[in-house]
Parts: sequence; C-alpha cells; structure tokens
Amino acid sequence: VRIRGVERVTDQYLQKADLTAVADLGRWEILSQYLDRAQGLFGDPSGEGFFFNKLDEAFNTFAAAADDPSSSLLRSQAVSQMQDFLNDATRIDKQIEGLQRDVDSRISAGIDRANVLLRQIDGLNADKSRAKLSSGDAAGAENVQSQLIDELSQLIDVKVAERPEGGVTLRTAEGFMLAGEGAATLKFESSASTGGYISVTTAAGAIAQATDFAGGELRGLLDLRDRELPALSDQLGEFVSRAAEQLNAAHNAATAVPAPGTLTGRNTGLDLTTAMTGFTGRTTLAIVNQDGVIQRRVDIDFDAGTMTVDGAAGPGFTPGTFLASLNTALTGYGSANFAGGALSINATAAGNGVALAQDSANPSDKAGRGFSHFFGLNDVIRSTGISTYDSGLAPTDPHGFTPGDEITFSLADANGRPIRDITVAVPAGGTMADLVNALNSTTTGVGFHGQFTLDERGALTFAGSPPAYATLSVASDETLRGAGGPSMSQLFGLGAEREGRAQRYNVDAGVVNDPKKLAFAMLDLSVAAGESSLRPGDGDGARLLAGAGDVVGPFAKSGGLGAVSMTLQRYASEFGGAIGRNAAAAENRANGAAAVRTEAQQRRQSVESVNLDEELVRLMTYQQAYNASSRLINAARELYDTLLEMV
Repeated sequence: VRIRGVERVTDQYLQKADLTAVADLGRWEILSQYLDRAQGLFGDPSGEGFFFNKLDEAFNTFAAAADDPSSSLLRSQAVSQMQDFLNDATRIDKQIEGLQRDVDSRISAGIDRANVLLRQIDGLNADKSRAKLSSGDAAGAENVQSQLIDELSQLIDVKVAERPEGGVTLRTAEGFMLAGEGAATLKFESSASTGGYISVTTAAGAIAQATDFAGGELRGLLDLRDRELPALSDQLGEFVSRAAEQLNAAHNAATAVPAPGTLTGRNTGLDLTTAMTGFTGRTTLAIVNQDGVIQRRVDIDFDAGTMTVDGAAGPGFTPGTFLASLNTALTGYGSANFAGGALSINATAAGNGVALAQDSANPSDKAGRGFSHFFGLNDVIRSTGISTYDSGLAPTDPHGFTPGDEITFSLADANGRPIRDITVAVPAGGTMADLVNALNSTTTGVGFHGQFTLDERGALTFAGSPPAYATLSVASDETLRGAGGPSMSQLFGLGAEREGRAQRYNVDAGVVNDPKKLAFAMLDLSVAAGESSLRPGDGDGARLLAGAGDVVGPFAKSGGLGAVSMTLQRYASEFGGAIGRNAAAAENRANGAAAVRTEAQQRRQSVESVNLDEELVRLMTYQQAYNASSRLINAARELYDTLLEMV
C-alpha cells in the first residue's frame, strides 16, 4: 500500500460565507449585549422606577398643589421629585460613561488578541510551504490555521486567499495586507476630541493607515464607543435640558409668596448690550412689600424702548443703556446689576421683594424666551455650565470673540476615520454673520466638508456634506467671548462640550432649603392701588408648572431624532421608544446573523469534516473488493496446484 499524501478538503466559497457570518454575528452580538444593558439603565417601562415616569410624578404633584398651594407636603414632594428626576439622569449618564470605559477596555483587549492571531496565522504559512515543497503532510497546520482564522473573524472581518506556494493571505476590505507576507500590526487610535478608529501597519513597515472593518466584534465596539452610546448620552442631555427649560419658563412666569428679595440670573455668556438686543414685547417688574402690595411698578416696552414708572412716563432706553435706565426707574426701591453674563435685580428695603409678569397681550420675547426666562432670574433648575445653546444671537449681532483667536476642528468620516484638522481664526469682522462665513470658508474653514448654520434661536450647528458626511469635533479652542467669557465651543455646545450635559442640573439650592420659595402664584396687575397683588392661595403658577410637559418646544438634533418641535411628554415617549427599538433591532440582527452562521457552518463542515457513514460505506466496499480478490487468488492457486500435480 502506498500513501501518496493526506489532503485537507475545503470549499473556499463556504469558508468565505462562514467567516462573513462569524464577523456579522460578532458585531451584532456585542451591540445587542451593550444596548440591552443601556436600555436597562432607564428601568422597566411598566414599573414605578421607570426614568420617564419620574417627571410625570412631579407634574402630577404640581397639579395637586395648584388646588392647595399652601401645602408644605406637596411643595416638598414636588421639590423631591424634580431632584429625583435630575439625580436619576445623572446616574444614568454616569453609567453610560461606565459602559464607554468598558467598551474601551474591550477594544484594547480585542486589538491585542487580533495581533497575536495574525502572528500565529502568518507563522503557520511557513510550515505549510515547507510541507508542500517536500510533499509532506500539512493537514495539521492547515486545521490549526483554519481555527485561528475563524477566531480572528469573530474580531474583524478579513478576506482570505490561498497562496500558490502554500498557506494563506489575509487582507482588509481596502486591501491592506494583514498576514501572508509577515504579520501586520493593528492599533486603536483615539483622542479626547475625535472618535476612534483602527490603523494597520504592514509587516513591511509602511505608514499606519486607517482601515474600516465592516464586521466583527471590534466593529460593534467602535459603533458603541463613537455612535450608539454617545448618541444615547446626547439625547438624554437634550431631554433633561429641555425639561429644565420648560420648568424654568413656567417658574419665571410666576412668583413665590412672599416675593424673593433678590432675583439672580444665570450666565448667558453674553454682554448686556448684546443680550438686550432683539427683545420684543412687554414685561412688568414690580417691587412688592411683605403683603404683596406693589411699591414700585415698572412696565418695560421693548418695542418702543420705553419704561413706564407707576403709570407715568419713565426713562427711555436702548440695549446699551437698559441697565442705567432700569436703575433710574427703580431709584429708592431697588437696583439692577449685570456681571459675569448674569443679570440680578434686588429690592432695597428689608422685607420687600421682586416679582415679574409677562404682558398678556404682547409678552416679551427673545429666542422664544421671555425677559425673566432669558436671563434665568427665577429659575427653579440651575446648571453648573451654559444651560442652553440657544444663545439668542442673530446674524447682525456682534460675535464678541477676540479677532485672531483660534479654534481647531477635527473632521472624520462617518466611520471615525480622520479626514483632516482645520484651524479657524476669529475674523476681524465683528458680526455673527462674519463668524459663520469664516467658519464656512472653503479655503480657511470647513466649507469643503460641511456647513455651520445659525438658526433663529441663535443655536450654531454643523452638518456634514455628501458624500463623506463628515462629523466634527473640537481639538482645541482658544477663543473667549469678552474678558473671561465662554469659549465658542462652550457658548454653542460644539464638540465634547455636550458630553455629560445631563449631569449638570440641580434644583435651585434656595428652593431645596425652603420649598416655600416655589413660584406657585402669579403677579396680579389688575388689583387697585394699595391692594395685594400676590395672594398665598394663588395656584396659577403651580398650574403653569403642571402643564410644562404639554408645551410645544424645540429640540435639537440628537441621537436618532432630528431637530423637532414637540411637547416634552411626546419627546419622552419618542426617546423611550427609540431606546427599546434600538436594543430590539440589534438583538434581531444578532439572531439573524446567528442563523446564517449556523447554516454556513453546517454546510462547510459537511465538506471539511469526516462523514462516518460515507467512510463506513467505503470500508464495506473495500472489504467486498478484498473478498473478491481473495477468492480469485485462491482459485488461481488451486489451478496451479492441480497443474503441478499433473506434471
């Protein structure tokens, strides 16, 4: 018996189908796993602890307080429920950050394992080549190499081709050599300002090139790190910030009883002249005593640029002289101050308070917010940073940034691969239109890759242009608006500035310490002189707070939702549904990939594996052939014996 060699039987088409299915399964399994964990952070939709139910509980308590505004229990309960909602948002956002750190660790471990596998696969090529040249048995090396390629395909998708001299070559979809002529080295490239990507340095020592793996666990991890989890965090931040906006809008339209002695606004990031430019409509500021009787009333008409003091003509004003005119109107009763981008108003006499009311026929407005709301004078929810990126700036407003200051943008494609960094200098032209034009310049700006737009609320956003649809992050920002003011990225929420937004909000400390400071009443300007304009039993302000979830407002593009206008309740429903849909979609894709992989694997094994039934049939055939040959030999031997006896 001569054994001419042992050959490993394989089908390249079935092998390719199996490896593709393995890569798809690796990608969608990891996505499904993490998205399911992220969905769990928000709680069970049918349970009491569901995140989106917490805000509803606060609205319900406000509605109850509208009928009993003097109830200390309801006030304390409302404050506690608002803070629970914000605390839960902080918890969820921090846990999403924890998932991102976990993903980073998995990526690093996956890259290390892929590099080990590439070296082992490439090393086995030498054994297979030697066996082929010497007509030896390479089946063992081929089996081990095949198993290693299967494991590698769970991490990254690769293209496999047989080498004429024996062994295989592995390449990426773009054609980068991974193994076959030496093992390439994979590296995870990331920075604080950009998304991550995987680079390939070939064995020949070529410059590292960014590559895009379409499948495998590493592809799924990169999707989670740079798209899915940041989008979830961003949408959570958008929801919480708009919830704070709606609650603050209602609270600024009302007042506590007794009225607070001082109202201190938030940092708008603007100088007063710019902040006052663009206001329309009318508002009323009143200094009231402990009994709610108006001591000084100032009606401000932004359209006419006039103030009426206690019914008589008062000082006129421009945006530049507003503060001085208001102080003149308040002389003897109160004063106003503007510092660090924040407006504050206080009553002079002890026991007096400050209250504001919107005009019912022509309310004050700038960028969709009333005078008190724009400056955050009576906010119930405070933020540790810029709370809204609707700056209120119009194209004709001065941008306020120092000319020559620079901001550097990092542009990447949709898969995180870097395109280029672009540094833009603040132009000498002083308007927002000049700044937007400088940012969109095709020579010194980002104009070839996308466009910045300034909407009617003063929000500055970037959108990538086809075909790359570039994403933008901020690598560095040395700009400042005025002396000690916010940077461009802080004022407009560019790049990483939006990260962790949901963690910045808390109920106003004064309200937490004393729930009686909740603005459950509204200033009544229809009363006769000398009568109280604030009543302890007034629950109109509480009704505004209770209805805040039903007010239609703008939401910026975030997560899977584009820029929309809808109620807070509707957005919560859309957001909660999107979380569940994304997790379910990833699970369905994983199940589909698993089914395809099982089918491809079974067909491949039917070719490559030993079929015992087939081998048994062959053994029986060989046995029968042996028996037939044996009888032929016996017959021939008997014939020769007979002939020899005759001789």
